[in-house]
Amino acid sequence: MTGVAYAMGNNPAAGGQGGGSYMSLIFIAAVFAIFYFILIRPQQKRAKQHKDFLANLKKGDKVITSGGLYGTITGISDDSVTIEIAEKVRVKIDKGTVVQYQKT
Repeated sequence: MTGVAYAMGNNPAAGGQGGGSYMSLIFIAAVFAIFYFILIRPQQKRAKQHKDFLANLKKGDKVITSGGLYGTITGISDDSVTIEIAEKVRVKIDKGTVVQYQKT
């Protein structure tokens, strides 16, 4: 057993291994920066664009929902939208499900 303990002990001849912790910190920071610029930042930008998009919806706009319904906005409130999908057929949907629209 003493052979194993000796093998795991400090080796004074190795020297210069103190910089490894700094390299680990730099590596972790670089990975975080890559994730931020490739994943997090574009997602935040898309979310802001969608929020602005939903704020600009108006009656008469032709929309497409995430479920695939095509219709025209007939009523709008803070959190929901009423769309007419066929003549005299109206559906009330969550405002966040609107993904695309065409101004009229």
